[in-house]
Formats: sequence, C-alpha cells, structure tokens
Amino acid sequence: MENCCTQHSERSDYDDNSEIKLRPIELSDVDDFMVWATNEQVTHFCSFSTYTSKEQALDYIKNKAIPHPYYRAICLSSGKAIGAISVSSNTDEHKCRGEIGYVLGKKYWGKGIATRAVKLVGSCIFKEWPHLERLEGLVDVENVASQKVLEKAGFRREGVLRKYLMMKGRCRDMVMFSLLSGDDRE
Repeated sequence: MENCCTQHSERSDYDDNSEIKLRPIELSDVDDFMVWATNEQVTHFCSFSTYTSKEQALDYIKNKAIPHPYYRAICLSSGKAIGAISVSSNTDEHKCRGEIGYVLGKKYWGKGIATRAVKLVGSCIFKEWPHLERLEGLVDVENVASQKVLEKAGFRREGVLRKYLMMKGRCRDMVMFSLLSGDDRE
C-alpha cells in the first residue's frame, strides 16, 4: 500500500523511474540542493535568488527548510533529492489557506515529476492539516510550464492578479490557482 508521500511513475524516460517520494529535507541533501538552486534557469521564476555557495545553501536548509512545517525534498526512489516542494500556512483569519511552492532540477523538467509531486501534496495536505480548506498556487504569467503543472494536478485557474508582487526587482502579474479540500481528485 502506498502512503501519501509516494507515487509510482507510469513513465520510463528518466533514470530510477519506479516512483517518486516526498520526505523532509536534510543537511545531507545540500549537494543535490545545489544542483537546482545554483541554476539560473531553474531559479528564474523562484522567489529566492540563485545560490552562489554551499554555505549559503546549508544555512537555508538548516535555518529555514528543516524547521519549516511542510518542506519536502522531491526524491527518486534511490533517495536522491531532485527538487523541493513546500506548503506555507497562514495564521488567524487566513488559517484556512495555504500556498504551495515547488522547484525541480532542470534535468527532470517535462517528465511529469512536478505534477506528480503536487498531486501527492494535494492528496495528503488536507488530512495532515485539517484546518486547511484551500491550497493556493501563485505562478508568474510567463511561467507557462508551472501553470500546466498545477492544472494537470487538479488545481483550478482563478484569474490573473495584475501587478501583484515584486519579484527580483520587477512588479509581476501572477496567475492564481486553487485546490479546495472538497474538490474531486483522481
């Protein structure tokens, strides 16, 4: 029986294709983390800047990712971390909403891995966090691939938030997606 943090692949176009797993990130993942976090193509649409040193990455993993309430490494069945996915929660009157974010190493783009990871989170986060009613995804209007990930994972496109936030010195239009606790999922 699968748990909510494992999903078998139906694709065979990448190494170690039997399944992906989500697990808490560890300091020992720093070298894998550096593969995606130092790649400007990968970090282009991310809220964080491209990492430039292993020390910077270790500091982030130790002080931000590990203590985060829901930050998981996206792993191949071998345990190799190829990306990360997180859900940030809100407080007070906004406690019913959370926001999903994800990043994946460029080598693994276009293989359905991000979609499967988002589906995994969508299938278990409402059980793990019973106060959550809505999971949101905010995607830059120019990041068409990430919009497709959310749509394929069952999120609904709600609209464009014009000039919604500053990212890397530019005010950006963002597309809002949502998945509700009561939405039908495959």
